[in-house]
Parts: sequence; structure tokens; C-alpha cells
Amino acid sequence: MSVRKKAVVIGLGHQALEDHLPGLADSRFAHLAPVCDTNPDKAAAQAERHGVPGFTDTRSLLEDVRPDFAIVAVPHHAGREVIETCAAAGVHVMKEKPFATSPAEAAELTALCDRTGIELMVTVQRRFHPVYTAAVQLLEQIGQPYLVEGRYTFHCSDPAAGWRGRASLAGGGALMDMGYHLIDLLIWYLGLPDRILADTSTAARPDADYDAEDTALVHLAYDTGLYGSLLISRSAGPKTEQLTVTGPRGAVVIARGRMQRLAPDGQQIESLTLEPVWPCSATAQIDGFCRVLDGERTNPSGPRTHVAHAAFLAAAYTSRTTLAPADPKVYL
Repeated sequence: MSVRKKAVVIGLGHQALEDHLPGLADSRFAHLAPVCDTNPDKAAAQAERHGVPGFTDTRSLLEDVRPDFAIVAVPHHAGREVIETCAAAGVHVMKEKPFATSPAEAAELTALCDRTGIELMVTVQRRFHPVYTAAVQLLEQIGQPYLVEGRYTFHCSDPAAGWRGRASLAGGGALMDMGYHLIDLLIWYLGLPDRILADTSTAARPDADYDAEDTALVHLAYDTGLYGSLLISRSAGPKTEQLTVTGPRGAVVIARGRMQRLAPDGQQIESLTLEPVWPCSATAQIDGFCRVLDGERTNPSGPRTHVAHAAFLAAAYTSRTTLAPADPKVYL
């Protein structure tokens, strides 16, 4: 790879500022071209900071710049339009999660990528983190899993703030947003469940007006006998992130920066610790995507992979409404 690829960042919220712009700064294979945000003040501030042009319109940016790929980190409801605009221009996309807000949208975007020939990679950083990738090998050592327990929580003082507090804009709340990471790990390691029973809450701030859940509890089961639950909350501290998978020969516990393999009685057999706890996975994603574009690697997080995530979410939200288990596979 002799020429560094030209990348643009569309959407200049928290994720772009914390992950994608620093990731591009450290990338070996790509460099930052213009930035874009519908807020002219944000666009101007980041353009000045990084010494690149700033745009407020995606079409104008793509026509003027012709980048190799775009990093898209926009609110959930705006993602589809930006992907369609990039695809029409033949520009590849790194898309901040979620891939889509419904199974229908996921299917249509997958067909769009196939039809236009663009590569799209969803930015689920844990697939590029050494602890999470190493867990694949350790899971083979515990036998057929029969129990999975996941927890991802932190305290947001105002879950009603901005577009994330509105289900019509976000597609869902904590489960759709931060819960997407746990769902990705679950599907990556164990596959799509056969039954999902879920409920959600908007009770953390009774004085606030919002309808996108601040907390979700998802029970899940597989026909193999594996069952378990995921707890996701953006209102309940302290900050925790952990996934535990248990089999007849012990358990694997995966958290940020550390993984353990435990014996059936809970004694530690081995562990892997990484310092710093959260390396620059954003740079690894960007460089990995550049290699995908050059045909050196396969896409580990493409549209067809994430159709399953949309099905999981649809089943969970259906279950919440019907108060009955739902089969995610009917949404594929």
C-alpha cells in the first residue's frame, strides 16, 4: 500500500472527536481530508483544528473531494441517507454502529452495497481489540456453552438529552446504542439466539421527557441448551462492561483490558491483561478497512454480518411490546 487513502469524516459528534479523528491521525494507510457536519460551527471548528476544509453538505463534499472512503458517525436516523449518498458517488463507508435501525433497512442497505459495489464496514471496535479477539480461542476450551451473562452499564445524568432520547430518531435507546456492542460480541462468539424475551425502562429520570429506553434486560435462549441474559443501562452506575460464557469445563470472562479463563469452581486458570486498557482500536479499524479496500483482507464487519444484529434488536423490541418471547430469525 504505497499511497495513503483519502478519508473524510461525516458527523462531528463525540464518537468522531474521541475515536475517528484521532484514529486517522495515527493511521499508516489513510489521512484526513475534509470534515463535514450539518452544524456549521462544528464543521468550522474541526476544519480549523485539523487544517482541512469543512463542509455542511455531504453531496458537495463528495463532489469536490472524491475521497476513497467516508467515516460516517451521524445520528441513527440520518445514517441511511448518508450511506445512499456515498454509494451513489462510489465512495466506500466505515459506518458507526448501528448498521441499521430495522431489519428492512438492513436488507435494503445490504442490497444497495451489493448493487453499487461499495465496501461498508460497521465500526464495532471490539473486533479489533486484542482481548476480544483472543477470547475466540479460549472459548474453545470450556466445552459447549450453557450460560452467557452480559452487563454493560454507565451513568448518564440526562438520558433525555438530544436525539438519543427520542425513539423515533434513535430507533431505540440503550439497547440499540451502547447495547449494540454486547449484541455484536454475542453473535460473533455464539451466534444468533433462537428466542429472545426483553423488557425496557424509561424510569431513571421520572422528571424528564424521553421514550428511548435508559435500561434494557434481555433474556435469550438457544436450541442447543445455552441460555442467559444481557443487562444494558445508560443510567445505572458504576461503569461496567463484561461478558461471561460458561461451559462444562469452566468459564471465560471478558472485560475491557482483561480476559480470564476459570475452572468450573471459579478458580483462575489463566488470564490476559492489556495495558492501556483501551488501545487505539479506531486506528486498527481504519488500517484494517484500507486493507479490505486493497483486497488484502476480508471485511470482518460487513453488511451481511449485521443483518443479524438488526434481527436481534427487532425481536427484542417486539418482545417488549408483546410481553412474549420472539424469534429473531424470522426477521432475517
